[in-house]
Amino acid sequence: MATAIGEPPRRTRARPAHSLPRDRQRKDLRAILADGATFSVMVGVGETYLPAFALAAGLGELAAGLVATVPLLAGGLLQLVSPLAIRRLESHRRWVVFCTLCQALSFLPLAVAAWLGSVSIWLVFMMASIYWGAGFAAGPAWNTWVGSLVPESVRASYFARRTRFSQAGVMLGFMGGGLALQAGASWGRVVAMFAGLFLVAAACRLLSTAFLASQSEPVPPSDEHRHVPLGEFLGRLRRGGEGSLLLYLLSVQCAAQIAGPYFTPYMLKQVHFSYAEYVILIGVSFAAKVIALPALGRFAQRVGARRLLWLGGIGIIPVSGMWLASSAFGYLLFVQVLAGLAWAAYELAMFLLFFESIPEFERTSVLTTYNLGHALATVVGSLIGGLMLAVMGKSPGTYLAIFCLSSVARLATLALLARVPEVDAQPVLLGRRILGIRPALGSLDRPILAGAATETAVAEAKPTVSASAAPERKAGVERPVLGLELAALADCQPCASQAN
Repeated sequence: MATAIGEPPRRTRARPAHSLPRDRQRKDLRAILADGATFSVMVGVGETYLPAFALAAGLGELAAGLVATVPLLAGGLLQLVSPLAIRRLESHRRWVVFCTLCQALSFLPLAVAAWLGSVSIWLVFMMASIYWGAGFAAGPAWNTWVGSLVPESVRASYFARRTRFSQAGVMLGFMGGGLALQAGASWGRVVAMFAGLFLVAAACRLLSTAFLASQSEPVPPSDEHRHVPLGEFLGRLRRGGEGSLLLYLLSVQCAAQIAGPYFTPYMLKQVHFSYAEYVILIGVSFAAKVIALPALGRFAQRVGARRLLWLGGIGIIPVSGMWLASSAFGYLLFVQVLAGLAWAAYELAMFLLFFESIPEFERTSVLTTYNLGHALATVVGSLIGGLMLAVMGKSPGTYLAIFCLSSVARLATLALLARVPEVDAQPVLLGRRILGIRPALGSLDRPILAGAATETAVAEAKPTVSASAAPERKAGVERPVLGLELAALADCQPCASQAN
């Protein structure tokens, strides 16, 4: 039964971490952190550079734009087989390890093609589809599995720490890849340099896979989470606050992707920025987004999720069209900072309202279906922009028209935002997985469902984990295995809200 945003969702208690020996628990928590760091380096140095690789290999500006979007549809479709695969394997870990191994291997054909200087458009799209298909298929299973490994009393602070490791890893990989490409361009070997980047990405994902394989699986797969059928999900889109929210989010995604995939070919082929300038422009937007999240979390705590969504929803409207004013590097730096701030507000509010409107035992299923809708909206938006490039020609004027149309389409989505009702919110702390960096969008993120914890739960847990707590421990309460202290609300990335 659907739960509207203004209605109190049905509650189920999060599955507690299974009791494990203390040494085993320490190893698992360290392995989860290490997996997050190595996975994030792969994101920064690997998939993020596929559009630039397509351009360098001579595949064309249209292909460079679509390679960042169309393969996501494979990911949205393949994740639907995850429940069946998990039941057949009787293990979350086996399925996740298989998927991440496939993701790592998807970089090797690209590395070979780059080194040989013989790159086909079909190879790039096929490997990108395998990459996203394997990554999306592993996501729901990993979310469920990791919840059985991390003690509930430290989940909020632990996943906040993991998110910070991930942010650092993405930035390290992205900046390192940019420096390598700039050096390759100066030597006249830029396509071959991509081979090195893809090998590093594959190695990082293989390391990540090894860390995943080393973790325990104390709790076998269960059916405690309700599956929401597609028909029921579509029915929710037609009624109630939950449907208004989902329709608005999908519409914004479609509007944003009219322009989003084409900022890379515009910067590298039309404005002729160097790789160093390209990396700085994208990196500054990502950094602005990361830095803004704590303050936005405090703002959301004071004024509520819906007002934050209005702030972000209005803020993202002009940032695409602002590229019409000038192509000067300094001016675009300013635009990118604004874009990072606006998208940080929008995406944080999106996660807030997702947790307010969806009952806990339905979140995995609804998020899986939403990912498919998100991928479809992404592809539709990018095809609109691609059609304009194909019909109007690949000129600066066409790109600027695409950016302007995207802003107009974002403005039109406010009519749907007005239908999203007000809610009473209770703060919750939530970690995130960074799946990619995108020009003018900051990053592509997904919530870590196992890391959600209300502020009340955090406050209640603090006395049991604080290093400065009284020496006498409460009976039956164990100290956290890593000595982690629960972070303050503003220190978690990001903060989210949940209905009373």
